[in-house]
Amino acid sequence: MNRPYRWDLVRPDQLGTLLERAGKPSLWFLDELIECAAKVIARAGDADLYFVGRSADSVHDLLSGTPWRERIHQLPLSFAGVYSGLNESDVDTLRGYLASVGLSPHDLARGRPKVFVDLVYTGQTFTELYGFLRRWIEDEREAWSIIRGRLRFLGITIREDTSPTAFRWQQQFGWPADLPANGVRNISLDEPVWSYFGNTQPKLTASFPRPRWSDENGRAPEHSDKRLQGLAEAVAIVEAGRSKAGRDLLVRHLRKEPAMAESWLRTLITRLR
Repeated sequence: MNRPYRWDLVRPDQLGTLLERAGKPSLWFLDELIECAAKVIARAGDADLYFVGRSADSVHDLLSGTPWRERIHQLPLSFAGVYSGLNESDVDTLRGYLASVGLSPHDLARGRPKVFVDLVYTGQTFTELYGFLRRWIEDEREAWSIIRGRLRFLGITIREDTSPTAFRWQQQFGWPADLPANGVRNISLDEPVWSYFGNTQPKLTASFPRPRWSDENGRAPEHSDKRLQGLAEAVAIVEAGRSKAGRDLLVRHLRKEPAMAESWLRTLITRLR
């Protein structure tokens, strides 16, 4: 499986005149993005983070400018159109892809816990991914009793009133009950920011659904106006994550989290400062 091409945002000097063509982006959402990124780190725990699809690209890009960059990974994967099931070739392709990024059943049972992060509306993507991994774990006969405590899903949702009748996506499915209490958690964003990231933000890459999993042209960079706008914005977000002001704000939000009682987060804050 050829992953979609994505420019190296940490070394933007290699981008030449592409940024000039795109113009200067407006990071009107930056403060809330930094707060969200802090909550993602703290509530995921001392784990490796996998950002599913493209919706949470900005959280990934902000953290790639921090000392946490070695813990974050992109999983540019869409399950659109697979609700009728995957054929044998699809299963083999997807298993090979996940194994190549450290998500085989063997990997899930060892090393740091794995946390999947994505913007969530109905929860269908997480449901498809969980079901795929669970069947694979059974086929490989890895110990589910161990993996279930090391597999987590962190949804970024639209902020709503916290009433007992508020919609909670995980309550619509049975599988979250198979995981420990912290196996499925949520972080909320104001609706305009969530909608921008999930629906209208220009992205660096096209979506990566099943028809493209075997596309040999997936590594070719795109130079369309939309892609270049996404590139300029992503580079600016990385720079914000590397800046003193960005790191100071990230630290302030991290200090508010209950995970501050844990040594791994205090060590990260020391590195950030």
